[in-house]
Amino acid sequence: MSRKPAARNGKTGWRCCAIILSAVLCIPLVPSESFAQEQRRTLFEMLFGRPVGRDDASGREYQPRNRRDFPSAPRERSVTRPQPARKAPSVVQMRTAKPEPAAKLENARRVLVIGDFLAGGMGEELVNAFASSPAIAVDVRANGSSGLVRTDYYDWFANLPQFITETNPATIVIMMGSNDRQQMQIGDIREKFGTDVWFKEYERRIDELLALAGRPKVPLLWVGLPAFQSPSLSADLVGFNRLYRSHVEKYRGEFVDVWDGFVDEAGKFVITGYDMNGQQARLREADGIGMTQAGKRKLAFYVEKFVRRHLDSAGPDLVKLDGSNLPALTSLPALGIDAGQVRTQPISLTDPNLDGGDKLLGDAPLAAGPTRVSVVESPRERLTKRGEMADAPAGRIDDYRVAPDTVQVKQ
Repeated sequence: MSRKPAARNGKTGWRCCAIILSAVLCIPLVPSESFAQEQRRTLFEMLFGRPVGRDDASGREYQPRNRRDFPSAPRERSVTRPQPARKAPSVVQMRTAKPEPAAKLENARRVLVIGDFLAGGMGEELVNAFASSPAIAVDVRANGSSGLVRTDYYDWFANLPQFITETNPATIVIMMGSNDRQQMQIGDIREKFGTDVWFKEYERRIDELLALAGRPKVPLLWVGLPAFQSPSLSADLVGFNRLYRSHVEKYRGEFVDVWDGFVDEAGKFVITGYDMNGQQARLREADGIGMTQAGKRKLAFYVEKFVRRHLDSAGPDLVKLDGSNLPALTSLPALGIDAGQVRTQPISLTDPNLDGGDKLLGDAPLAAGPTRVSVVESPRERLTKRGEMADAPAGRIDDYRVAPDTVQVKQ
C-alpha cells in the first residue's frame, strides 16, 4: 500500500481543525441582538428609564425596559376671573380749602394793576393773595396785547388817568413790555425795532406813563419782565428791564426784579422751577412765554411783599401804640407832692457795696502797733509751723473724736 492517501488525509484534518478554531474565535466578536438588548444600564436609566430612540447599530426604534407610564396630571386652564372693584381707601386726604374772601371795608386801600397779559395773570393771583385782607383791595385793569408801542391798538396814556380817577389807588403796579419788540409808528414813519430813534421814543413814552402814574403821589411799582425761552427775546428783555429800572427810580418808584425767579443758576430759561412754597412746579407754558398758575402766583408773591410794605398800616389786626386809644384813667387820685417825703436814690441790685463788697472775706480787726501782726493763727499756720491739725467740726464724717460717755476704762 502506498502512504500518499494517509498523508493527504492528515493534511485535510489539520485544515478542518484550523477552520473550526477560526470560527470559534470569531463567534464572540459578532454581537447578537440579545446581547445588544442586555447592555448594562446607567443609574440615571435605572431611575428614569431609557429614552426612546434609534439604535445606531440596527437602525430600529426601541422602548426602555421596565418603564411605567404614569398618568400626567391634567393641566389647569387659566381662567380670567373678573376682579372685584377696589374700594376707596379709608384714609381721605384733606385738602386745604382756600379761605373765603373777606368783605372789603368801605375805606379799604386799593392797589391798581395795569399792563399786558403778564400783568393780568399776576393781578389775578394778587387778588387771591389779599382775599383775606379786608383793608386791601386789588383792581386789575390789563389788556393782553397792549404795550407802549401800539398806541393805535390800546392807548394807555388816554386810559390810565381814567382808571386812577375810578379806583383812587393807594399803590400803582405796572407790568408791560412783552409785546413791544416791533415797529413803532413815530409820526408818519414806521421805525424799525432796535434803532436809536426807536429807543429814544420808547424812553419818552416810559417817562410819559410814569408821569401820569405819579400824579396821585402814591407808591409806584414797576415789575420787571421774566426770561423767555427764545434767547434773542430774553436778551432784548434784559435791555428793557434796565430802562424800566432807571426811569422808575427817577420818579421815586421801585423796580421789582423777578428775573432770578424764572432762570436757573446759570441764568438760563427754565420751564420748571421752585414755586412760592419752595416745591418743584411747572412755571411756564409750552410756548415758553406764558405763565402757568404756579408761575402767576410766583409773580404775585414778588409784588405782594412790596405792596404789604407800603400798606402795612392798613392791616385790620394792627393796633397803634400811641396815646390816641388809651382809656381815660379818671379813677386814680391826683398826683401830689409831699414836702416831708424822704426820697431815696435809685439802688442797683448788683452794687457790691450792698453786701460789703469793700471788705475781704474773713477780715478781722488788726492789733494796734506798727507791725499789725495778727495774734490768732490760722489753721494753715498751725499745720505748717507746729504740725497741728484743727479738729473737724462735730458731726462731720472725719470727726473721729469719741464722746466721753462712751469711753470705757479698763481695769
